[in-house]
Amino acid sequence: MINHKIIDYIFTSASIQRWNDYPRMVELVELDKQAHKFIIAYFIAKLEDDINYTHLIEAGIFEFLRRVVVTDIRPDVFRNALQKKSKEINTWVIEKLHDSIKDIDGGNFLKKFQEYLENPEMYKKERFINKAASYLATKWEFSIVYQTSAFLSDIEDVKKSVEEELEDYYELIGVRKIALNKKLSKIVDLSGRLRFQKRWSQTPRIPETSVLGHMLTVALFGYFYSLDVNACGKRLQNNFYTALFHDLPEALTRDIISPVKYCVDDLSEIISEYEIIKIEDDIMPNIPEKIKEEFSYLLGLYDGIKDEFLDKINEDSIQIVNDGLASYNVDKYNAIDGKALKQCDKLSAFIEASLSISHGIKSKELVNGKKEIIKTLKTVQDVDFKEIATKIDLAFGTTGQTQVRMDFE
Repeated sequence: MINHKIIDYIFTSASIQRWNDYPRMVELVELDKQAHKFIIAYFIAKLEDDINYTHLIEAGIFEFLRRVVVTDIRPDVFRNALQKKSKEINTWVIEKLHDSIKDIDGGNFLKKFQEYLENPEMYKKERFINKAASYLATKWEFSIVYQTSAFLSDIEDVKKSVEEELEDYYELIGVRKIALNKKLSKIVDLSGRLRFQKRWSQTPRIPETSVLGHMLTVALFGYFYSLDVNACGKRLQNNFYTALFHDLPEALTRDIISPVKYCVDDLSEIISEYEIIKIEDDIMPNIPEKIKEEFSYLLGLYDGIKDEFLDKINEDSIQIVNDGLASYNVDKYNAIDGKALKQCDKLSAFIEASLSISHGIKSKELVNGKKEIIKTLKTVQDVDFKEIATKIDLAFGTTGQTQVRMDFE
């Protein structure tokens, strides 16, 4: 499915500082910006017609990977360089990433990535939506930077430039709604705030990852899993977006780690009930009417409960599938590989711990968290998540560094 090399690239973005030539009240990193971009792009696309969501996802991933490779170039300089040296830059990007992605989907992923970089007409509308979403995520970040940079002589020029660029995307209904501070802008704000909630908050860790960044890593793993099992288009899309939004309610409830959640009698049920109330009160009223049913399905809401990590289909009504989704690999079934996404979620947590230990930041919470997580990794539709984790751990040089018990989810 994936290897340690592409994992390195994905998690490197958690260390890439944004706006690092301006004072910031909080750290702003590339992984969080990219996660925010994918969320915004989803909602913009849902207000447009004739969007291919697999293309939207892939265009976003391709741009993300290219950005990670060219991290040292400022965005304005990068755009200017692409206009004059796009072929050379894109060739260099492919060369850097080749060994990391050459085996994904039998080489098809690399082939599509290369074609995307060489052909600006490929995924044209989806590319434009991602560009608009990327800009809005940047604009959201700048609202933070502006608060601490008023004393700088050029800050008003930067503000003017940022505001003027908005006009380039006004043809998109979602952009206009967000710009006018309509309901959709509240979802943009809510999801953006998840970058302030840190994962494993009880222990030091490098690189730090936020809940927002974690949502994207799980979504990426869900995408690569979907390729591995040859998922149909709708199933792949559902897997990606279910993972992308799986922790969105934590913007309202905050993350509660498993030892607290499950060691106090009935606490997990109380938290779940409260979470559903907050979703119904503070999230769903701001979701465009025509996608409320679909979005509820992605969040895992059904029959008064919430569980995004169950195998489900939704042809005429939501049904839980207990014998795997191989028989439902057709768009009409609207399937979600919830069990596999749970493994992707656990794998992301395992990597967060393993990567930090490989950087020399080792605590009993991280060591014991790793030990407990790997016990729960399983094989889903011939994808062995435990084997993937073991190989990644070996590549990071942290195999065997596990001791005392601690549950983490």
